[in-house]
Amino acid sequence: MHPPSEVLLLCWRDTGHPQGGGSETYLERVGAELVRRGVRVTFVTSAYPGAAPNEMRDGIRFVRVGGRISVYPRVAAMMLAGRMGLGRLAATAPQAVVDTQNGIPFFASMVSPAPTVVLVHHCHREQWPVAGRLLGRLGWFLESRVAPRLHRRNRYVTVSTPSMQELVELGVDAERISVVRNGIDPLPDGLAAARSSGEGVVRLCVLSRLVPHKQVEDALAVAADLRRGGLEVHLDVIGGGWWDGELRSTTSRLGLDDAVTFHGHVSERRKHEILSAARVHLMPSRKEGWGLAVVEAAQHGVPTIGYRSSVGLHESIDHGRTGLLVDGVDELLSATRKLIEDDAEARRLGDAARVKSQGYSWSATCDGFLDVFAEVCR
Repeated sequence: MHPPSEVLLLCWRDTGHPQGGGSETYLERVGAELVRRGVRVTFVTSAYPGAAPNEMRDGIRFVRVGGRISVYPRVAAMMLAGRMGLGRLAATAPQAVVDTQNGIPFFASMVSPAPTVVLVHHCHREQWPVAGRLLGRLGWFLESRVAPRLHRRNRYVTVSTPSMQELVELGVDAERISVVRNGIDPLPDGLAAARSSGEGVVRLCVLSRLVPHKQVEDALAVAADLRRGGLEVHLDVIGGGWWDGELRSTTSRLGLDDAVTFHGHVSERRKHEILSAARVHLMPSRKEGWGLAVVEAAQHGVPTIGYRSSVGLHESIDHGRTGLLVDGVDELLSATRKLIEDDAEARRLGDAARVKSQGYSWSATCDGFLDVFAEVCR
């Protein structure tokens, strides 16, 4: 199987963006793997303070333009100009375009002659209300009605079977959808997989962007209830986002200022050091396509408790074997208490989670994309 010579990746953010997260990591890792296989990769995304308009990283050429919303029309204009030999994409001639639909796609097939592959991590029905009533309705209309019709002949890639089913419910033909699951980065050099000793203060952890739909407030409520019940716990929150101030206010209101640490954005090494000290990883997110953080915690034998309603966690967590799926904050509390009080059960789940994490790699994820590219480029 010969890879395409050049690919264009479109995504509204990259991992350097203050709001970047797992979906951006996914696409960048795929891009880096493609580069290692001899593919020329250009990653077009939005600008943000302090970011260079052009950058080379991991062999990928990053081109940044526009903001949260303006990135979409500006990328379309840039692609059109590139076809005429003008602008920053003048020298690109992609054989395939990956159009990442984070709620809104780039509608690349309207402006590019190259085959378009639509990447969707999950549908955003539950998240659009945060954007406001008008924008939320418009966004969901574009995602649920316009995009499936516009891309009715294009291939889709998603990261889990539940996310695939969501797309089918929006009218996307199942035979046009490929499930290409996340990979996982190896642990940083010199840092071995570890697990909390179970002695002293029990550390809980949340690894997440700090935005409303991640519902980190539920993890704070769990920590508060456990402490009221006499358990000595500390919650580590890894990640940043525009909801940070609200979460810190909630922390103070719950009397948890000495029991919660907001680490913000940290290095890969520091992230794994914090994860390795945790007894349990909490993921109370309203919606996940798959849950990369689940597997990052699993590398250290740390099980995750998440919400059954989040859709994608059904695949990253094997309920009762590698972690637990619960319904609502009350069950999140009781499940967390159970794994604190029963270290043997926490260890059993964590050991199985570690074994499962060893089955994922970005190389395999890239293989999945190459299969899709081979089909659309025939």
